[in-house]
Amino acid sequence: MDLGAPASYLTLNAGTPVFSSDGEWIGVVEHVLAVADADVFDGLVIDSRTGPGGHRFVDAPEVAEIYEQGVQLTLDARDCQRLHEPSENPGTMSADPGDVAPDHLGDKLRRAWQVITGNY
Repeated sequence: MDLGAPASYLTLNAGTPVFSSDGEWIGVVEHVLAVADADVFDGLVIDSRTGPGGHRFVDAPEVAEIYEQGVQLTLDARDCQRLHEPSENPGTMSADPGDVAPDHLGDKLRRAWQVITGNY
């Protein structure tokens, strides 16, 4: 199977065919999951019309190669049948000053220094 020259996830388009490691057609690219500004490839959402059909998530480590005319996975056809439906994005993590654990010793030393220097 000739899928053309190696390519980047940045060049993948919706509708690009996706194949298992043993050459079986699995589906087509529906959406590329990436943070292009940070050059981080997260995986693919593919539209699989074999079996029950619908969208399936392919994690980045399961993508063996990306070519001009197709994507080859590390999974064989049997393992591809077990791909999960994509889920919503997980919540983002953030922290604010209220989330920081108190530093009792640091607070005492800071207050002591303020008393010594007269900078209350």
